[in-house]
Amino acid sequence: MSLETVRAEITGVDNEIVRLIAKRQNLALEIAKIKSRQGIPVHDAKRAAAVIESAADLATGYNIDPESIRKIFGILIAMSEERQRGRSCKD
Repeated sequence: MSLETVRAEITGVDNEIVRLIAKRQNLALEIAKIKSRQGIPVHDAKRAAAVIESAADLATGYNIDPESIRKIFGILIAMSEERQRGRSCKD
């Protein structure tokens, strides 16, 4: 494979990552609606920790640094919580 071919493949993967993050953000809006109706706070430390640890375990299975994945998922969770807080949740 050439450098250009591999870079093009990486670009495709990057596009897919962003698409999946957008999908995750849209699901966060759905969660916001449910939490609002049920009077549940946005932040759930126990759930956040479970999601992060699950991702770290998956990373280990794929031979990826679990600490880096913990950081990435910490950011994803923070983004989801921001999205949930920024919405009226009245729909």
